[in-house]
Amino acid sequence: MRHTTARPFRVLLAALLVVSSPLAAQPFELEEATIADVHTAMRAGDLTCRTLVERYLARIEAYDQQGPRLNAVQTINSRALETADRLDAALASDGLAGPLHCIPVLLKDQVETDDMPTTYGSALFSDFVPARDATIVTRLEEAGALILAKTNMGELASRYVGSAFGVIRNAYAPDRNPSGSSGGTGSGVAANFGMVGIGEDTGGSIRGPAAVQSLVGLRPTVPLVSRHGMMPANPTTDTMGPMTRTVTDAAIVLDAIAGYDPNDPVTAYAAREVPESYAAGLESDALRGARIGVIREPMDSNADPTSADYRSVHAVFSRAVDDLRRAGAEIVDSVSIEGLETVNALAATNRFETERATDDYLAQHPGAPYRTLKSILASGVVNPWRAAGLMHLIGRSTDEAGYAEYVVGRDALRIAFMQTLADHDLDAVVYPTFDHPPSRIALDVETNPAPADDYGLGDNRALSPVLAFPALTVPAGFTEAGLPVGLELLGRAFAEHQLLRFGYAYEQATRHRRPPPTTPPLTERP
Repeated sequence: MRHTTARPFRVLLAALLVVSSPLAAQPFELEEATIADVHTAMRAGDLTCRTLVERYLARIEAYDQQGPRLNAVQTINSRALETADRLDAALASDGLAGPLHCIPVLLKDQVETDDMPTTYGSALFSDFVPARDATIVTRLEEAGALILAKTNMGELASRYVGSAFGVIRNAYAPDRNPSGSSGGTGSGVAANFGMVGIGEDTGGSIRGPAAVQSLVGLRPTVPLVSRHGMMPANPTTDTMGPMTRTVTDAAIVLDAIAGYDPNDPVTAYAAREVPESYAAGLESDALRGARIGVIREPMDSNADPTSADYRSVHAVFSRAVDDLRRAGAEIVDSVSIEGLETVNALAATNRFETERATDDYLAQHPGAPYRTLKSILASGVVNPWRAAGLMHLIGRSTDEAGYAEYVVGRDALRIAFMQTLADHDLDAVVYPTFDHPPSRIALDVETNPAPADDYGLGDNRALSPVLAFPALTVPAGFTEAGLPVGLELLGRAFAEHQLLRFGYAYEQATRHRRPPPTTPPLTERP
């Protein structure tokens, strides 16, 4: 059992790092290291699990609460070093404990751990420790992973600020938003505070933070990964997935977490859809002969194609399309999907699932301090912007005629998408995750129910959730201002293996990922 302590970090980290060896003496290069790098170093005797954990904790201390103050990490696992010692002993006696042996995971705090607070980004739940682990936590640990920390998140799974621990900042530009609501996981993985991360995606919360922080983010097909032990928002679109610095690491994590879980019956659809290994199928020439459709039409009606920001993103996107072509893909440019211009509005109409799903979830926890969404809002503690949005969900249910209209619209768009793939014989489509860079954080974002921050401008993430089909965001490069741009690949249901193969081939051909300048190696710290 792990025991955890929430912030402040100083006392906890002093205790955890008391036996640390000097950072400069370590031959292993921590920043941008992959799962394979870690295991190679451990087998060679150049790295221990304890040292790996110590060095990540040192970076959290240096850059999350000092330096750029990204505010990405919420609660550190105070038994992380104890677990690391156990994994070191296992390696010495029996070899690696699994494919994720001693891989430090940054876990979005929407996910239950039975010995850490699970706050959902809200001060209302700051002391709430569930009586169970989420299935995804169990599976990660069975694969040898070490839950290093819970990450800050947008309150109750929206945006990038909450009453629990405030504003999360973008690792590449701390004055800009990190996207949400898995912004803490995104900033933390981008800044090398952990090896891999887990995010949750209802409307884009994995792919948004990944896109604006030069990460790989996979939103799986809805039934592929168990949501048991995760606070829901809209169950027909909720899912969880990996956020990593490389496609290979994302595939290794997916190998560990995908598959049927009787605690989440919808995953029965995935029972025969999971390949033997997502990671084993990655090949650098996987794009050769693939037919990729390019969507250039903005999905957000507020996007401004005449603006300099829009043009800066699309200059990167156009180069990405050229790179796909050079990697062997057959490009079908400017494909259209009937009804695509309505996708964001359609997604926004689904206000019917949240209250009942939230109440049913909280009813599973007799020790929860609040048992209904209505009581949470009545507390007056929730961030004003988030509270204003949630008010529109109170009293709504899937019994309403409006929900049937949403389902009809969703199914029509799903048919239109599949018809586009069939008509053009496409394997996948691509588009920018966002048509605009992330906006600057408004000074009143913690107090104003309507902050003027243009959050999410140019958002193209809604298509995947509405379809319930998988989408993979990979780094496409940087604007002239140094802001990351995400390239998103969308495919058919259970096509994760194919999307990961395409993403890997693109990644290997371009190598766009680079770490943020705000969090350099500690030996180079100003």
